[in-house]
Parts: sequence; structure tokens; C-alpha cells
Amino acid sequence: MALVLFAVFGVLGFGWRSWLQYRRTGSAGLRGVGAGGPVERVAGVGFVVALLVAVSAPILQEAGIIGPVCVLGAAWAQAVGIVVATAGIAATVYAQLEMGDSWRIGVDERETTTLVRTGVFGRIRNPIYTAMLTFGIGIALVTPNPVAFIGFILLVATIHLQVRRVEEPYLSRTHGDAYRAYTASVGRFVPGVGLIR
Repeated sequence: MALVLFAVFGVLGFGWRSWLQYRRTGSAGLRGVGAGGPVERVAGVGFVVALLVAVSAPILQEAGIIGPVCVLGAAWAQAVGIVVATAGIAATVYAQLEMGDSWRIGVDERETTTLVRTGVFGRIRNPIYTAMLTFGIGIALVTPNPVAFIGFILLVATIHLQVRRVEEPYLSRTHGDAYRAYTASVGRFVPGVGLIR
């Protein structure tokens, strides 16, 4: 089930969204993973490694190489994980659609997109990442083994690195006072948390 959820996430969150972006703007919105400076490269490579580790978790568990953590190996935990992961997929797609033509994977210093502050972006500055973390929690519950937890921790670390050291400085340089006012009133990943004053 975890591999099916990963496939759905990949198709909808990356494949379909890139196709839609290309249809609407003539660009797939892919700016490269880690194509910028050293910090962006570390974050991009870390994100790919986190996904590979997370995908290997259900494969290793199915092969009997590793087992689930005792308490979370119950069917109820897996059912909760499926619901949480599915909600993460739906929230990712929803937030991507709310971002409209400003949606991108990666940062291109030469381009300026509209600063989206409406809809879900009026409550959370990074709802796509919040949704991806929700998906990651769900997957870790579907296959609750040490490898899945390591993959989730890597995902959290690389998302924080990308947001705090790459995207926030870029948006501050690009949008100036408008972005600074936005960060002072809207939380980073959760409403009201991670304000920058």
C-alpha cells in the first residue's frame, strides 16, 4: 500500500502538476533539484535521498529484512497512516493548484513570480511542504520501521533547509517589504508558528 501511495503522490504531485503547468504557461515549472548554490544543492540532494530512503522502507519491510516497530505494527496504525497519507496527497495537490502559475520546483534567481498570499497561503506560507510532511507522516505509519522514520527525519531536515536558507531569502530579495510583512503575519508551516518579525 505504501508503494501505491508513493506512486499516486508522484503522479499527481509532480507528473500531473508539471503537465498542467506546462499547458497553462509553456513551462513545466521544473527549475531543477539543487541547481542553485551549495545550500540549494544540499537541500535538493537531501530531498531525493529522503524519498529514496522512504521508498526503500516498505520494500525492505515486505522482503522481511526489517520489521515494523512493535507498537505501530498494528492494523489500526496502518489504517491511520493510509488516511493521513491520502490527506497529504490531496492537500499537496490542492495547495499546488492554489499557487496557480507561480508554482515551481526549485528557485530560479532570474525569474519573479507573483507572491501568493490568498487561500491556504493566507494561513500558511508553505502549505505544499506542510502537505508533503503530512504525507511523510502517513507513509511512516503505513510502514512503521526504522528506515521509514529515518526517511521522514531526512525529509523534515531538507524541507527546513530549502525553506529557511533558499526560498525565504530569495522571496525576501524578490518581494521585499511585501514578503517581510507576509512572514510577520503568516506562519511558516503551521498557522501562527514560524513568524519572522
